Amino acid sequence: MSFDYFEEEDFATQFNGRTLRRILGLTRPHWKWLLGFLVSIALFAASDSYITFLTKQIIDEGIAARDQAVLVHILGLYALLVLAQAGFVFGFFYQAAYLGERVRYDLRQRMFNHLQELSLSYYSRTPVGWIMSRVTSDSERVAELITWGLVDSTWGAMSILTSMIFMFIINWKLALLVLLILPILFYVAVQFRKRILGEFRNVRRINSKITGAFNENITGVRVVKALGREEENMREFGQLTVGMYQSGYRAAWLSALFLPTVQLITAIALGGVVWYGGIQAQTGSLTIGGIQAFVSYITFMMWPIQDLARVFAEIQHAIASAERIFSLVDAVPEISDRPGSIDPGTIQGDILFEHVNFNYEDGNPVLRDFDLVVRRGEVIALVGPTGGGKSTIVNLLCRFYEPQSGHIYIGPHDYTQIPMAAIQSRVGIVLQTPHLFSGTVRDNIRYGKLDASDAEIESAAQLAGAHDFISRLPMQYDEPVGEGGNLLSVGQKQLISLARAVLVGPEIFIMDEATSSVDTLTEATIQKGMDAIMRDCTSFIIAHRLSTIKKADRILVIEDGSIAEMGTHAELLRRRGKYYQLYTRQFRHQMQQALNPFQETA
Repeated sequence: MSFDYFEEEDFATQFNGRTLRRILGLTRPHWKWLLGFLVSIALFAASDSYITFLTKQIIDEGIAARDQAVLVHILGLYALLVLAQAGFVFGFFYQAAYLGERVRYDLRQRMFNHLQELSLSYYSRTPVGWIMSRVTSDSERVAELITWGLVDSTWGAMSILTSMIFMFIINWKLALLVLLILPILFYVAVQFRKRILGEFRNVRRINSKITGAFNENITGVRVVKALGREEENMREFGQLTVGMYQSGYRAAWLSALFLPTVQLITAIALGGVVWYGGIQAQTGSLTIGGIQAFVSYITFMMWPIQDLARVFAEIQHAIASAERIFSLVDAVPEISDRPGSIDPGTIQGDILFEHVNFNYEDGNPVLRDFDLVVRRGEVIALVGPTGGGKSTIVNLLCRFYEPQSGHIYIGPHDYTQIPMAAIQSRVGIVLQTPHLFSGTVRDNIRYGKLDASDAEIESAAQLAGAHDFISRLPMQYDEPVGEGGNLLSVGQKQLISLARAVLVGPEIFIMDEATSSVDTLTEATIQKGMDAIMRDCTSFIIAHRLSTIKKADRILVIEDGSIAEMGTHAELLRRRGKYYQLYTRQFRHQMQQALNPFQETA
């Protein structure tokens, strides 16, 4: 097993603000809350700057002038502003937190909904761990950026703006000196931003690979143990973690260097203000209170910049996460409904494959100029070697994929002109590896028809042959099945899957190797349920156990993407061709196992 099998999109292009604008665009549906937040934080920043200006007035007009009445008046105004600030702080923190939660909710809902629309090909090439990383940790980081990143950045910008306004009011020459330092700080921030963002992008790429490795190793732990792959897996996983550590270390080192750089520039600015302010004071152009206010404003203005430096790494990390999220929501389904598609009300009718060519990967054709006519109500069995194209035929019929060329007709309609939901809602599928969802037996049978009554559920279970074992469960139809149905046997899960298909009332029924992993007794039970379903619909059966397809109207031997043989069970045996070889080989194997049950056979 290699953990380097999937390479994520490369986000190495320089950040130009587009991603940040898209992140901020997530707040557009909640613009009233955003407006309230901006007003609250602007009022807070303005009042904070005005409090510093009041300190200057206290020194110059109260203490220095020895005017007690003015001093009391200013102190009263000071107290009122402090009380007002408490309200402003509550307002912008509460509204920022609300925005963050709404964005978190919207993002996850949007991603989940979009994942429902994506084609199977997306899931075939994208590991589960990568998708889960985007839906969970990446959406969390973006929401944190909206909440606290928005607070820090907006408060910092407002503080700098209001501080500069009051400094120009006090002394415009000294304010220009301070203003000259700001471009230096912004230049430093831009240079650090480029390098930190690159490192964090690499961290996120490796983190997704690590998540995928954890997922594969846990779900495939039996295979890992059986094949003794622990040491090799640990070695490969170690390479990933070392790469993530190195990138994370470099990002942390750059972030740590950013802070002292900003502090050094701030110290130089304070020294310049004190020196030039002293000269201004000697000429009477600036008061002692004015110098003290300038020192406070610089400290007050530079502190938000230092604070932004502290959270800068998290902001860049969130931007990298947002790029990954947007790559998911921007993914276009490869299969979608055509304009003007119409639900004909039924998909019963003849099925025609006409010159169909299909491949999952370029240069590796699976079906080649494939032709097939299936009459309404026929039972078609598909057999042949693994990789010959059997499952591909039914995947195309369900419109999980579409052919690169050729046409598929259901009744008189080209099936690309029928909405996908109209086809897939009328197809019943039972897979080789049944999948149950967390919940009860009843929930899983009802999964494809949510408005089904309890009586309909029980009737479907009886028809599928599942009712007997369900009745023996402690809570019967309300028995929990566990995650993935792990509290039930493979045969029991298969019977529930069959009941689920029965409940839908399919017009096309597909059994894809559904009996290959069950015992003979369960196979017989499943076969009875299949016979009951197939009376009223067109059916396709994919099977390696040839004993399960003897009753099929036609058996197709699929080999190298085409039909090698076709006929009934008896006809194909008489021909002594490929089907005869498959059948007799399997029959000999079964007889040998029966005679020598403890001897391994080829």
